[in-house]
Amino acid sequence: MDFTPGEDQAAAQGLAARILGDLSTHERLVAAGTGTDRGLWKELCTAGLPGAVADIGLLGLVLLLEEQGRTTAQVPLAATCAYGILPVAEHGTAEQRERLLPALCDGTAVATGALPVRGEVTLVDGALYGTVPWVPWLRDATQVLVADAERGMWIVDTRAPGLSVVPVETTAPWSAGRLGLDGVRGESLGTGPGACSSVLAASRIAFAGLQAGVCAGSLARTVHHTTTREQFGRPLSTNQGVLLRAADAHMDTEAIRVTAYEAAWRYDGRLDHRAQALTAAWWASEAGRRVVHTGQHLHGGTGADLDHPVHRHFLWGRQLSAYLGCGGEVLEELGLLLAEDGSQEDSS
Repeated sequence: MDFTPGEDQAAAQGLAARILGDLSTHERLVAAGTGTDRGLWKELCTAGLPGAVADIGLLGLVLLLEEQGRTTAQVPLAATCAYGILPVAEHGTAEQRERLLPALCDGTAVATGALPVRGEVTLVDGALYGTVPWVPWLRDATQVLVADAERGMWIVDTRAPGLSVVPVETTAPWSAGRLGLDGVRGESLGTGPGACSSVLAASRIAFAGLQAGVCAGSLARTVHHTTTREQFGRPLSTNQGVLLRAADAHMDTEAIRVTAYEAAWRYDGRLDHRAQALTAAWWASEAGRRVVHTGQHLHGGTGADLDHPVHRHFLWGRQLSAYLGCGGEVLEELGLLLAEDGSQEDSS
């Protein structure tokens, strides 16, 4: 396995790092409140970064999302790519790709997703019914990907009759909303459980990549704080307890990153990636929570300041941990998958 980014992937990551580093500042994040930084989103789309995802693949998207996570930039990049651009490019018809991708790539359309793990959605006589308690960036979305694990996926216009959006404030400022479906008719995108499982796996990998960046950003701030803040005449970083906790956070962050890279690499290579996607999700959920807690703790009292940048990483890390699923639930799903695969090998 070689996770070294290709030339196009590295160029896209570098461009994202520059734009996000320049524009996703503490002052802009404060000004954005709990909403999207629309000016930053426009800059990213003008630079062609969302549109590049269809070419640089899921691993390329993971690299972009790492850079977003480092700065906790409030833009719907993960949702639009994981629930819009990639599914349409992978499972859409030629007509759907030609019609839907341009708007998703230039930012005039924003996508998000309500998958089976987020709520109960049923299809009755061609219409969708159900409620999803919260969907990330739903308040900004022009379309939402709705799925039934057994029958397939549908693209639904958020202005469609019977669809309702109720604002929901989550731990992180993700412009989330409660999705209601009462006889809503959508546009079919892929059929059967295979398409839905593929999108679910890709979204888990993408959000794991976002968590890797959140943790890396938290750790970088923590290193700076503990090496510049002195206590009893010496830097905090010389304290063995601080060193050990920071080292553990570094190892956890690297574990999140490498498992996300491996899963994305296998996805792009059309290899079996189901177990790797769940592994990446587990590390991002469990280890991610540990890392952001460490970052806030090692900042001392300033880490609890709601306006301090490291606290924003804490909120994002907690939200991503919840979004990716409880560690025990993810492990149970992984165990069932491994047991199923093992039984199939035995029977053959």
